[in-house]
Amino acid sequence: MNYRHGFHAGNHADVLKHLVLIALLDALKRKESAFFVLDTHAGRGRYDLSGGQATKTGEANAGIRKLWASQASGPPALANYLKAVAASQAGAPNSYPGSPLLVSQALRPQDRFAACEVVADEAAALKALLSGDPHSHVHHRDGYAAIKAMLPPKDGATRLGRALVLVDPPYEAQEAEYPLIVAALADALLRFPQAMFAVWYPIKQRPSLHPFFRKVSALPAKSVLAVELLVRPDDSPLRMNGSGMLLVNPPWQIEKEIEPALKPLAQAMGETGASWRLTWLKQDKA
Repeated sequence: MNYRHGFHAGNHADVLKHLVLIALLDALKRKESAFFVLDTHAGRGRYDLSGGQATKTGEANAGIRKLWASQASGPPALANYLKAVAASQAGAPNSYPGSPLLVSQALRPQDRFAACEVVADEAAALKALLSGDPHSHVHHRDGYAAIKAMLPPKDGATRLGRALVLVDPPYEAQEAEYPLIVAALADALLRFPQAMFAVWYPIKQRPSLHPFFRKVSALPAKSVLAVELLVRPDDSPLRMNGSGMLLVNPPWQIEKEIEPALKPLAQAMGETGASWRLTWLKQDKA
């Protein structure tokens, strides 16, 4: 399934992914020290919801537009996400942001961001979008190779002690993607054990995820948390029934911030049988 080029912009997976991303960025900003963000599969950064590519599938109608129409509010994580999306629409009211734009908006002067995109025209569009942000840099390169090259992160000669890596591949060959992710995480954790990772994954049939979860849980990380939103029961292999964010070394008590926002998402965007759950695959008891 191709998540590039706006075909699926603003769908339920984007909503979950970006709500969790904003929560992670907010947690990082609670400390004054600088952090580094790496987006391995960045895309173009902003998508026109009225364009032919988005209207062809109409997934935003069952995603972000349903959430807007529901006027869901209350939990801080949801309110902060909706505020960030609204801020991204300055000058482009009928658009939906990609993760690079959301990250760029969230940076403080001391923070740094690298966005990687292997498709040339997508990378060029993203470079133009972020051209006014001196703290964000776009790289036309393979994102998995970038993990190896950019961790541990540095700002000039200064090593940064904190990093968040967003891994959001298109899963064009889903089963082939999981070994690439596991290998990249394993290598990165050996060189930079405190790095935080947020890995997005689609849910069709849950048993197919079990080997991936076992392999990630066996890596030398302190904790691994799976955050999932299903808009319908996960019993159909023919469509994406939901998605999840696998958080490796997540911030302390991040689950208490994210979980209250999941019920409004399921209520607003879900069909009969919609659900959500947070599962610790590995938990630091310290």
